[in-house]
Amino acid sequence: MLVLPIKPNGEEEKPSAVVSCHSHVQKLEMDSSNSDKQNNNQSVNEDPAGVDNEFCPGFKDVDAFVKYGLGTVVAATKASASLPQVGDEYDLYRSFPGFQEFCETQGDGLLHCMSQIMHHHGCRAHMRDRNKLTGLEERFDLVVDSNDVILEKVGILLDDAAGVNRSQQPVMPAGFQPPKIVVSSWNRKVQKQKTFRLLQAKNVTRPQLKFREKVDNSNTPFTPKIFVKPNAIKPLPSYFTNKHIRKERPEDLDVPAALADFIHQQRTQEHVEDMFAHPYQYELDHLALPENLLSKPEPQMYKPLAETKCSFIDTLEDLVAVNEKLAKTSEFAVDLEHHSYRSFLGITCLMQISTRDEDFIIDTLELRSELYILNEAFTDPAIVKVFHGADSDIEWLQKDLGLYIVNMFDTHQASRTLNLGRHSLDHLLKLFCNVDSDKRYQLADWRIRPLPDEMFQYARADTHYLLYVYDRLRVDLWEVGNGQPALLQMVWHKSKDISLKKYMKPLFTEDSYMDLLRKQKKAFNTQQLTAFRLLYGWRDKLARQEDESTGYVLPNHMMIKISDILPKEPQGIIACCNPVPPLVRQQVNELHLLVQQAREMPLLKVRHAWGAMHWLFLQPEIPLFGPHDTSRVSESDIPSFTPDGKIYLKSIVNINYDTVKDPGHLTVAQQKACRVVESFQNPFRMYLPSNDIHISKNAKFDPSTKIYEISNRWKLQSVEQQQKEVEAKKKAKEEAKAVAGVERKKAKQSYQESLQNVATVRQQASESIKPGGKKRERVASETGESTPKPNKKLMKAAVKKNEDSTTPLVFKPYDYSQSDFKVFAGTQPHVFVYVLSDFGHDISQKSNACAGNRSMSFFGGKSER
Repeated sequence: MLVLPIKPNGEEEKPSAVVSCHSHVQKLEMDSSNSDKQNNNQSVNEDPAGVDNEFCPGFKDVDAFVKYGLGTVVAATKASASLPQVGDEYDLYRSFPGFQEFCETQGDGLLHCMSQIMHHHGCRAHMRDRNKLTGLEERFDLVVDSNDVILEKVGILLDDAAGVNRSQQPVMPAGFQPPKIVVSSWNRKVQKQKTFRLLQAKNVTRPQLKFREKVDNSNTPFTPKIFVKPNAIKPLPSYFTNKHIRKERPEDLDVPAALADFIHQQRTQEHVEDMFAHPYQYELDHLALPENLLSKPEPQMYKPLAETKCSFIDTLEDLVAVNEKLAKTSEFAVDLEHHSYRSFLGITCLMQISTRDEDFIIDTLELRSELYILNEAFTDPAIVKVFHGADSDIEWLQKDLGLYIVNMFDTHQASRTLNLGRHSLDHLLKLFCNVDSDKRYQLADWRIRPLPDEMFQYARADTHYLLYVYDRLRVDLWEVGNGQPALLQMVWHKSKDISLKKYMKPLFTEDSYMDLLRKQKKAFNTQQLTAFRLLYGWRDKLARQEDESTGYVLPNHMMIKISDILPKEPQGIIACCNPVPPLVRQQVNELHLLVQQAREMPLLKVRHAWGAMHWLFLQPEIPLFGPHDTSRVSESDIPSFTPDGKIYLKSIVNINYDTVKDPGHLTVAQQKACRVVESFQNPFRMYLPSNDIHISKNAKFDPSTKIYEISNRWKLQSVEQQQKEVEAKKKAKEEAKAVAGVERKKAKQSYQESLQNVATVRQQASESIKPGGKKRERVASETGESTPKPNKKLMKAAVKKNEDSTTPLVFKPYDYSQSDFKVFAGTQPHVFVYVLSDFGHDISQKSNACAGNRSMSFFGGKSER
């Protein structure tokens, strides 16, 4: 039984009736059918002899207790109904001091009773410590949540009493995996299975609905939320200060917030750099570290968890007190807990801060709009902020809370500088503090409120020991650096670079899907690629509208499977998803239309659907070029494809064509590059203006523009037209082959005609016998010696001299008696010798001359003719 209290703070409030569990009471009555019906008027003071058999003090059995409780509930209901009603009657009674004092006394008693009941059942029981402005709503929410928890426990107990759900497994928090028990020996002890409490409900209320400033998921760049700059050396630009003061303009009501700010900035002609610059970049660039941070420290031991005070901060008053405490310290540790599955950009759910003496757990969901006041301590250069792995924490602080960090020390960077075996926080805690951290709640749903005690203790341990780890790491850096501050300065410099990081919102572009497709290494044809592009755009748009992550809307592997199969029916899309995402089931018809639109595309081969288009960008101006490097490729550098799949490249060799005027001085490779460049033609050249005129990129996606129509005509050209172009090219190749054959025949014929006027060896020999001719004398050589081949030019010169001379020469026969005829016996194969023919010419022959040799030489032995 829970009763809504009369408001004790002097404000008007309507008394409420008692919430009764009458149905559950009747069920308990049916279960106790063997009880005595005459126990209705049983007195509380029974015979002492039957005390030992009582169900509880003053009641014999369950039936007596239930009926007595039912009578009490009915009496309380009647009493609450007899209170003065809201209106003139209540105002009249309220004007009497006695009635007002009575209401406050009874209200305090009821609040105290309800708090004890709620605390007994593990619910939040701070009924009094509420803000005066929103106290009524908060107390009402607490009562509703407590009723849900109590009634749920009642249902579980009734099910257990009826024998239902006796074999139910323990429910564990999201992201927790129970340890697997592996028994490898017969004598190894098996630990008993632990029981776990329910740490997550099935349906968690979306905290985005309670945010004062709605989440901006628009496809526009992120602008900093800061409007006040504490500890500033360079003042905050006027854009940010006016942004918080000015009221909403009527012309910007239908425009996203970031885009409206950009329009207003253009109107007032402010600098664009101020919108996207880091607000504390000047302070971080001019940060000077004191000498005590660059020297060897004395480690200060941490306090035990049991002796350290820990506070949960969820009100503005407590947050202001925490900020004042942090401003008086010299260092404190910070950590964040983030949730990204049920939000497009992610939500910072919890912030843990630890000093040397106290721990704080701040509810960033409740105080999201007020946490900017912590910038006073977070940006103070005299206070050291200790993080571990702050790369993501810095971006989350800027995105959700508008907080920035000045003078930070990252223990993860220190661990990497020391080359430790592992760089995780649990390894550092085990190494320096001998503490085994429990990481089973690392992936839990941190949106749960109230926060369970197990998750509360886990969040507290993340920062409780971090300051001691910070001291130990500084000592090790000093000792490894041989007493020099070089390593310490390196870690401080790396930490400052992390503090300068800026949060960048994920933006959707026309080529965003290619990054994911390239990672998957999937080869798609044109239909599959179109389906993947349409599904990627649909998922991004829906995720921004519903403020859900893309993995929740449609996971990557399911999207690739749908694009690969291209189902013809909506049921096929459902079959590709297991389990089916809720938003896919709701909008399966829209997905089916997108798949049908992709199936209408002309089917082309896979190879140059995306692979060649994205890695065959040859840019000579990039010195370190790689075929898969597309980071610096612009849209104007996309090559053109012919119907047969060939690519027209703009340039392959870096040539300065303006300075090269004579093509004869170019190398073969440069000439080939010139021909490739000359053959390239832009298919849109006749439609595009000159390079001096600027064209908006949005015109390519606007259906009302001419450029959009032209690009679609070019992309969607029919397959028949492509085949015609291929056939025409084949015919041109065949004609070129025929022309080349005719030219080859003509060249052969002209060569044969030129050989007719050339005198043969026999003709030259016969001419030398005629009167007036001179026979060439043989040079004497030793027997068996091979003579080098005579030079033709010398022979021709000798013939000319003989012809010019008028003195006739007398023929003198050769004396064969002086020759060694063994060289003609044929015993040495493949040996070339020179013999003198009867016409006085040297003819080279093989000693084993084959049949058909028509030499005019004289051989010793039998002739082979």
